[in-house]
Amino acid sequence: MMNMKPLIVPAGIMNTLCLVVLYCSIIITDNSVSGSRKCEFPAIFNFGDSNSDTGGLSAAFGQPGYPYGESFFHHPVGRYCDGRLLVDFIAEKLGLPYLNAYLDAVGSNFSHGANFATAGSTIRPQNTTLHQTGGFSPFSLDVQFTQFNDFQRRTQFFRNKGGIYKTLLPKAEYFSRALYTFDIGQNDLASGYFHNMSINQVKAYVPDVLDQFKNTIKNIYAHGGRSFWIHNTGPVGCLPYIIELHKVTSDKVDKAGCAIPYNEVAKFFNHELKQAVVQLRKKLPSAAITYVDVYSAKYSLISQAYRHGFKEPLRACCGHGGKYNYNLHIGCGAKVKIDGKEILIGKPCKDPSVVVNWDGVHLTQAANKWVFEQIVDGSLS
Repeated sequence: MMNMKPLIVPAGIMNTLCLVVLYCSIIITDNSVSGSRKCEFPAIFNFGDSNSDTGGLSAAFGQPGYPYGESFFHHPVGRYCDGRLLVDFIAEKLGLPYLNAYLDAVGSNFSHGANFATAGSTIRPQNTTLHQTGGFSPFSLDVQFTQFNDFQRRTQFFRNKGGIYKTLLPKAEYFSRALYTFDIGQNDLASGYFHNMSINQVKAYVPDVLDQFKNTIKNIYAHGGRSFWIHNTGPVGCLPYIIELHKVTSDKVDKAGCAIPYNEVAKFFNHELKQAVVQLRKKLPSAAITYVDVYSAKYSLISQAYRHGFKEPLRACCGHGGKYNYNLHIGCGAKVKIDGKEILIGKPCKDPSVVVNWDGVHLTQAANKWVFEQIVDGSLS
C-alpha cells in the first residue's frame, strides 16, 4: 500500500537466484532447462505494489518527496523507501540495471525489462479512488498485465525501426528468457480491513483473489514467460499502519508486538497462494515457478530484530508522533506552514540502517537487503 496522508554474471560464479528458479520448480517436459545451461536472465518484468514500485505511481500521481530515496539515491526516485527495494537487489544479483517503471516516460531505458508495479496496487480491481482513506491504485494486476501485453507488442514494432529504439527496448527473445517477478496481494487483504470487513469476510474472498492471480500467470505464460519468482505476502500484523489503525485487544498481540489476527489472515493467504503455485506448475509444465516465503524472513527480522542488528522493529523511522511514529494524516515527509514558512514534521530517524520499518507501511533499505539475503539462496523457496 502507498504511504497514506554490468549485464552478465562473470563466468564461474554460480548465481543462487538462478538455481532457485531453475531447480525449485517442477518442470516435466522435454523442454525443461538442463543443468548445463548458463544462468543468464537478460531481463526482468515485475508486477506488484509499493513493495516493488520503482516509480510507477509517482509517474502517474507525483513523486513522494524528501526524505524518500535518501539512503542510496540521495533524492526521491519513486520508491516508497529510503533506498533500494527487493526487486533492486534481485536486479543487482543478476547483473542487470535497476528497472524503470513502465509508466515513467522520462529518461527510461527498457532494454533489460520493465516494472509494471505501482504503490497501492491490488490483484482484484477496487472500487475506491486513490486518495480516499483505504484508497488503492487504479493499476490493479489485470491492468498491469494489459500494460505488459501492450508493451511487448509495441516495443517490437518500434525496435524494428532501428536507431535509438534498439538501445532502449528489449529484444523479442528476452520475453521468453526473462525472469517474471511478483510481489502483490498485501493490499487485497488491507482493502477488506479498511472497509470494516471481519477477518472471516476477508478470508472468504481470498480464493477469488488468487483465481485472478493465476489467470495473470497463465496469460504471461501464453505470451512466452517461463521463469516466475513469486513472493508471498508479509506479516501485515507487524506493520505500524495496521497496528495503529486497526487495533486489537492485548490478548491478540504476540510476543513480538504484532497483531495476531492480521498475521493469521496473511498466513492463510500464503497457504492458498502456495497451493495455487502447485496447481500452476501442473497446468504450465514448461514453466519454472518459484514460491518465495518472504513472510518468514520478514517475521524473523521483526521478532528478532536486536539479534540481527536492528532496533525498534515496530516503530517507523520516518513519520510523526505516537507509539509507532505513524500518523495517517501526517506521513513521512509531511510539512506544515508556520508564518508562511514550510516546516518538515514527518522527519526521518537518524540512522535508517538499523531500523526495520521506514514509514509505517514499508521496510527500510537495510531491512529489504537483509530479507533479500535470506531468500536468495533458496532456503525459503
